[in-house]
Amino acid sequence: MEKIPYLGCTLTRWRVGGSTFMAIPERGARLMNWNIEMPDGSVRDVIHWPEVTSLADFHKVRGGNPILFPFCARSFDRGDGGFWRDARGARRPMPMHGFARQGDFRLISADPGGFEAAFVPGDEAKASYPFQYEFRVAYRFQPFGLVCNLTLENAGDEPLPWSAGHHFYFRLPWSDGLSRGDYLLRIAAEKRLRQDARGRLVAGPSLRPSERMDNPDLTDTFHTALRSPLAVFGEKGMPGDVTVRLGADPAPPPGSTFVTWTQADDSPFYCVEPWMGPANAPEHGIGLHTVPPGSRETFTVSVAVG
Repeated sequence: MEKIPYLGCTLTRWRVGGSTFMAIPERGARLMNWNIEMPDGSVRDVIHWPEVTSLADFHKVRGGNPILFPFCARSFDRGDGGFWRDARGARRPMPMHGFARQGDFRLISADPGGFEAAFVPGDEAKASYPFQYEFRVAYRFQPFGLVCNLTLENAGDEPLPWSAGHHFYFRLPWSDGLSRGDYLLRIAAEKRLRQDARGRLVAGPSLRPSERMDNPDLTDTFHTALRSPLAVFGEKGMPGDVTVRLGADPAPPPGSTFVTWTQADDSPFYCVEPWMGPANAPEHGIGLHTVPPGSRETFTVSVAVG
């Protein structure tokens, strides 16, 4: 574990086996980069981080793994974007992807195998989610993988709704001379959905269990009613696949969803995002979880290369 000055902040670097992980835990508890040293001495980026000259808009950088909490993507209240309605009927603001990715965290612990950090609610969070709680992000790093636990502990006297997720910016393509069309994505889902302009879930594209990753129909698609907790992608016929796992059990948690998205045809990344449920979960209820007073719940996601 090594501390490195980076654009006016202090970045921590972990080396576990052949993998190197980098993060500034206090800034959104965000894992910034993960790379692997290959047998020939070259380095393969698994999680992409671009070259930046400032951290002023850290949460807007297209890279790393932004943490989405308490809800993913766009929230709506009766067709109006940027709001949600709680169980008591109160309408509250809710930023895109929630407020953790742009928020401050307090480092709880850090050791050679990872870190844990707790969210420090600011004014935006208090207006959007005015409850008593502790939200923690814990990473454990492995030679060819990672495990991340998102834990919500209810310290108040009313149930807490949440439907959190990850926004992994995976490097793609990762081999010279290849394009997205040389990579296959495998997600076993019974339903593909999208979100319309009023926040409703509507039918998505018809996709096969295995799709080339240059298929434009994958973009902005929710893969749900999962038959497997795994999303696997990689070069056709080659080792080194990336496997993203939702939960720790053989069956995926009810309502859980993989989201596929990229910014442009030539973006150096492709996002395969494990979420507790589709966007706008507080309104439609799919993948919405509730933590009773005095209880806690953990959402576990793992990523492995092999």
